[in-house]
Amino acid sequence: MGATAEQYLRQLDTGRRPDLPETTAGTLRLDVRDDGSTEHWYLTIADQHVRVTRSADDADLVVRVDRWVVDQMVNGELHPGAAMLRNELTMQGDMRLLLVLRRIFAGPAGARHPRELGRAALAGRTATGAREVRS
Repeated sequence: MGATAEQYLRQLDTGRRPDLPETTAGTLRLDVRDDGSTEHWYLTIADQHVRVTRSADDADLVVRVDRWVVDQMVNGELHPGAAMLRNELTMQGDMRLLLVLRRIFAGPAGARHPRELGRAALAGRTATGAREVRS
């Protein structure tokens, strides 16, 4: 089994996250439900850093989710957008921060960003075209 939500969230607070947009700032609260109780994780996002605390304070975006769903997102087995469409994750507030949540949770192991795939394909076509011109 992979990381749990708690393990993953605690390690988020370790430094700069170049995958986050530089201009994005806001607060996000994860209300993680499990066996009749709720844990509150408060994420403050600014300057490509994520600070994580345990708080039930108001946030720009509040996400309510069951523990098993968060555990799947942490391990790259479930995309936050898919969880939202299946009503396994509900949100209230600034929906733009959902995009940040997508970047915070890792994708599947070995996944690559679509832009990387496009650049690789373009580089392959350019190299093929250069060889054909030389022939």
